[in-house]
Amino acid sequence: MPIPEDVTGDEIDKDVRQELQSLPKTLAEDVARNLVMVARLIDEDPEGAYGYSKVALRLASRVAAVREAAGFAAYANQKYSEALAEFRAARRMTGHTELWPVMADCERGLGRPEKALDMAGAPEVHKLDKAGQVEMRLVAAGARRDMGQLDAAIVTLQSPELASNSVQPWTARLRYAYADALLAVGREGEAREWFAKAVEADRDGSTDASDRLAELDGVEFVDALDTDDDAADGGHDSAADSVDNAEARTDGPVDEQSGDQDDEDDQDDQDDEDGQVDKA
Repeated sequence: MPIPEDVTGDEIDKDVRQELQSLPKTLAEDVARNLVMVARLIDEDPEGAYGYSKVALRLASRVAAVREAAGFAAYANQKYSEALAEFRAARRMTGHTELWPVMADCERGLGRPEKALDMAGAPEVHKLDKAGQVEMRLVAAGARRDMGQLDAAIVTLQSPELASNSVQPWTARLRYAYADALLAVGREGEAREWFAKAVEADRDGSTDASDRLAELDGVEFVDALDTDDDAADGGHDSAADSVDNAEARTDGPVDEQSGDQDDEDDQDDQDDEDGQVDKA
């Protein structure tokens, strides 16, 4: 796959660069450039990111950072079975636990919320940093909702992190998930309050909390272009475009769709046993 000339590979994290030092210099540069493209595209063009991740994986399947990047690219494309396999491989290579929440979320995506809840109670959770523990709480609440346990989902999200006035990277998403869980059981007044709090904390627009708040307040927005077009057509009736009510990641980072289950463990073991570096 083509890579822009301005991508040198030096943009990657220093820890990843250090991992790649086990490879021949030219190969390491090629892998690094593909990993940069994965990072660049994963939000705006998940399919493109997935393509670059497969190239990196073909070149260096024994590098944990490559397996992790491939996992996130598959996850972004709702390929949950494949993502879980890659995350498991990366975890076996490093022994680290930071991927535990997203692995549990893959279980949700595969239609196994009970497994996700089991993981939420595992010893690995105690090894997570604060951000990881909050992420695990979001996944567990989502699993509760998957199982129809709406009140339990609300209780799961109630925590010191939710009550804190301090704004952290996870604050907006945690408040948003709590607001959406309240709304799901008809507690509209409380939901509005927490959507408003999510808006206050959402400095980078990571949620659509402002849209959800406007919807609860009955605010509608008129598309000026559509209005002008209607006037030009001779005064035909025009309708205000309401706020998009797209399904956001309200209860964890997963889009709740099931992926095809592959024999990921067998595939991982095979990769670990005889993964060879292919020179593309």
